[in-house]
Parts: sequence; structure tokens; C-alpha cells
Amino acid sequence: MTDTETTRLGHLLGPHGVQGGIKVYVLGDPAQFRALERVYVEDRGWLKIRRVEPLTQGVALHLAGVASRDAAEAMRGLGVYAADAELPAPEPGVYYYHELRGLSVSGPDGTVQGEVVDVRDMGHQDVLVVRHSAGDALVPLQAPYVVVVLNARGRPASLSLTADAPEDLLDTANADPDDAPVD
Repeated sequence: MTDTETTRLGHLLGPHGVQGGIKVYVLGDPAQFRALERVYVEDRGWLKIRRVEPLTQGVALHLAGVASRDAAEAMRGLGVYAADAELPAPEPGVYYYHELRGLSVSGPDGTVQGEVVDVRDMGHQDVLVVRHSAGDALVPLQAPYVVVVLNARGRPASLSLTADAPEDLLDTANADPDDAPVD
């Protein structure tokens, strides 16, 4: 499995019931699970979804081969992914992270400033990791700073910083400390 072929849907929280159900902390729309036949679980591989149970917050997955509370507990904290090709089409104005990775980021004047190398869910907002000449910077994926430019099919083609974006948005001061070069 590679990150460019899959999209992270969330992580497993722990057991739900006594027959192997597992609660999921969902990144995005919980309804996306209903359209899937399988998920990739870290350290476990591809597992068939037997049933998706909606919860007040998130979902509980019933996966093939996970039939007890203890088996579900052993999977606590593992990431859950879906194959990009198997994800349902999102509604207009909603984008999967994998659709944004690899896109160019242009300044207000149209000059390419960098490339999106990752997208992270930071709780209250998504953040782009933009690689540019001075390193990596974290850029909030929100108006009024970033506009998603769409192709003819209505899917992301590139990103553009607006005139409202701070001039130092791509400075190394906005870099991810975990990605800093090591001497």
C-alpha cells in the first residue's frame, strides 16, 4: 500500500459490542464507509467489510476475521484507509486528500510557488504541506487564502493563493518542525 493509492479514512478507537465491532474515528463523512466493500487496516492488510453500523459520532465496522471483543481491542489505534479508486465520488466542493497531493500552488500573480506534498487533518481545519524552494510550509486550506482551481470534470487541477494570503505564508517559519532537515 502507498499513500498515493489510498486515502486515510480515520483510525480505530476500540471495540463496539462483543462480536468484533470496532468504533472508527472518521476523518470526513462517515457515509463513505457504506459505499466500500473493503478497507486497508495498518498492520493487518485489506479486510472485507461485513457491516457498517452508524453511530452518533462515526461508525462501527464489522470486518471479516474480527469476531470477538478481544480481536477488536487488539486493533485499537490502527489507521483505516480506502483505495482511491473505490471511494464514492464526493459532492461538489468536497475533495479527497489524494486529489490535492501533487498539485501545484501558484501565487496571486500565477507564478508557481510550490507543490502540495501532503494534506493533514488538524482537527478544526485541513492543512496543506507545500514544498517550495525554501523547504516545506504548512498552509491552511481555507478561504480567503487558498482557492482550489477545478478542471473540466469539476475536480481539483491546481491551487492558487489569493491576494489576501499573507506574504510570508510559504516562509520556513511556517514549516513543519517534524520535516526539518537533519544535519
